[in-house]
Amino acid sequence: MVDASPITAVLGPTNTGKTHRAIERMLAHDSGMIGLPLRLLAREVYDRVSTRVGEARVALVTGEEKRVPRRPDYWVCTVEAMPVDLEVDFLAIDEIQLAAHDQRGHVFTERLLLSRGRRETWFLGADTMRPLMAELVPTAKIVQHPRLSRLASAGAGKLSRLPPRSAVVAFSTPQVYEIAERLRAQRGGAAVVLGALSPRTRNAQVALFQSGEVDYLVATDAIGMGLNLDVRHVAFAALRKFDGRAVRDLDPAELAQIAGRAGRHLADGTFGTVAPLSLPDGVAAAIEAHRFPPVRRLLWRNSELDWSSIDALLASLRERPRSRSLKLVDDAEDTAALMRLAEDPEVRARARGREAVALLWEVCRIPDFRKLLFESHVALLAEIYGQLSGPSAALDTDWMAARVAEIDDVGGDIDTLITRIASIRTWTYISNHGRWVRDAAAWQDRTRAIEDRLSDALHERLVQRFVERGGGARASSGARAVARGGQRRAEAEPEPVDPGHPFARIAALRALLAPGPAAPAPEDDRARWVEAIVGAPHERFSVDAAGRIAHGERPLGQLARGPTLLLPDVRLAELDDLGAGARSRVLRRLVAFARDLVEELLAPLRSPEVRALPGAARGIVYQLEQGLGTAAARDAEEQIAELAPEDRALLKAHGIEVGERVLYVQQLLRRGALERRLSLCAAWFGRGRVPACPAPGAVSVPVARGVDPRAYAAIGYPVFGTRALRADVAERVHRALASGEPAARLSSWMGCPAREAPRVAASLLG
Repeated sequence: MVDASPITAVLGPTNTGKTHRAIERMLAHDSGMIGLPLRLLAREVYDRVSTRVGEARVALVTGEEKRVPRRPDYWVCTVEAMPVDLEVDFLAIDEIQLAAHDQRGHVFTERLLLSRGRRETWFLGADTMRPLMAELVPTAKIVQHPRLSRLASAGAGKLSRLPPRSAVVAFSTPQVYEIAERLRAQRGGAAVVLGALSPRTRNAQVALFQSGEVDYLVATDAIGMGLNLDVRHVAFAALRKFDGRAVRDLDPAELAQIAGRAGRHLADGTFGTVAPLSLPDGVAAAIEAHRFPPVRRLLWRNSELDWSSIDALLASLRERPRSRSLKLVDDAEDTAALMRLAEDPEVRARARGREAVALLWEVCRIPDFRKLLFESHVALLAEIYGQLSGPSAALDTDWMAARVAEIDDVGGDIDTLITRIASIRTWTYISNHGRWVRDAAAWQDRTRAIEDRLSDALHERLVQRFVERGGGARASSGARAVARGGQRRAEAEPEPVDPGHPFARIAALRALLAPGPAAPAPEDDRARWVEAIVGAPHERFSVDAAGRIAHGERPLGQLARGPTLLLPDVRLAELDDLGAGARSRVLRRLVAFARDLVEELLAPLRSPEVRALPGAARGIVYQLEQGLGTAAARDAEEQIAELAPEDRALLKAHGIEVGERVLYVQQLLRRGALERRLSLCAAWFGRGRVPACPAPGAVSVPVARGVDPRAYAAIGYPVFGTRALRADVAERVHRALASGEPAARLSSWMGCPAREAPRVAASLLG
């Protein structure tokens, strides 16, 4: 295909800021989409982007979660879930070297070859992709940035002597458990991160580590794909993994991807092994120098499929690539499921015609999250297809309810809960196909709530098993004190825990396991409260004219001065009892609310029709945005002079008035908008330098001493003489004065005493 827009390949080692640069570049465009390798990373990037521009402008799309506002400008997706038919100005794919992955590679290759932004496209990944990038996308400009921090080998070390803020990496669940239990006994405890954890459990485990409750993290290679953690040292406890087909050695580039999690931004990091394991000769030097053999071949699959029959579909899936650098994927799960279902006479009888075959393929693409017996997964797919291809064209509600109810059980051990989370992910994925289930939104809420309950229970089990009683930061520091010959507090006299502490519930569970009397669990479940705040929609929050943000009746924060009037910051209020991780998540949600507040306020200026106006009109709109809906006509004289009649008419049709003295948006003079404008002004100018909120219907207010005149204009009451006149009234009075009407007769229009009218009129005509 011909690449009409510029393509950039940003290649290099970890911690070079690739993803950060891509996000910044995307936000410089009016619209964009970024595809990421993990739903955990997609959620992290969604949080970052929505904090910048508000949740109303950002969509999150993964296989199991779809948060799509009414008119999003930016899309954050997993690579497989990207809506590829959607046109956006900027498009980026992260970790593009995964195009060589046995199972997922063909999706990344398809994006590499076919997905483009209208104005710009970026591919981010390892430098090992350089030769194939030059061959397959010859128009791409390849750029590289140096790693922001130094990564050095520390050799092998005993588990008992690992430095604080270490991540220990293993490649099997039993080994992860074994290491975490050893760290619990030796160092007070560890957080655990597995690929099978839900985002909610992963976030809770990471919060333990990030907040200092524990100093150690035990993980699989799930931490290798861009998740930002405060890790200073990575220790490999294994160098071999089962990749779905066989146990094999990790290659140096894979080890480097994981080791690169050590040291973030400008902080240096180290890597090594857990003794007696050691890295093969030359591998440590290769990781330090970021030099690895290039990727030779990418996985590929035909994207132009034939839906005329099952056999035609299978034949099109077997079509071979024309380039020697591409290899046909021959064991993808969805293709294997299709081949197995094609042997079922009942399925063949139903799959006749293009729509029926396309539906069968869509069903085959339901991921096997459970990873149990393949036959069990295929049997579930056959049942689903049988119902969807039947007369109702939807899943039987009672059947689905029974299957989901079996999963809704928070009892059992860690492995049982992980299995249930994998199972509920299947039904969440299915419920996100709106055509497949009746009342899809209700099913999405139900399956998400079950996953949340299972996730909370799993987090509690992980803490019970892998964090020492009375542990957390105190246990870790206590263990270090013992190593130094210090004296630990007797376990029979545990330090009391504030019921308001975010880990109070965990402490209560520890106490239940401890000998002696158990402390009751606190009534206020802070962890669930934080999740409710983070997940609350925009309308659940409120802000008053002073900039105070509340959720229901509870105050949460205060708008504060940010980089611009349109980008306020937020200060948390009365939440000091929350841990660092919980505070960070609540703050992110409130900042996103503040961005949505601005977006909602300025919606009349940001409709597609207004944004599509030519230069002069866009200049006027820009000035109105910067003034929260009001601007002085003298500051836009050049743009007004160049304004075409049809553009002026379109502006007026959207409530944007281009007057002789004032430019204003009629809708933003209403009471609700006035209060929002005041809240933003209070943050930017300071509460002592903004006016009191004008009374309902007030056409003017006297100018108060100490109030910044720009604040009056920013709430829609620009200052003229001794009065701040509402913008529409100021324009009406100006027209009357210009036509010869005496000022004394207009005092009632101005809402001021007759003695002030001449001075106000002189200012209006000046």
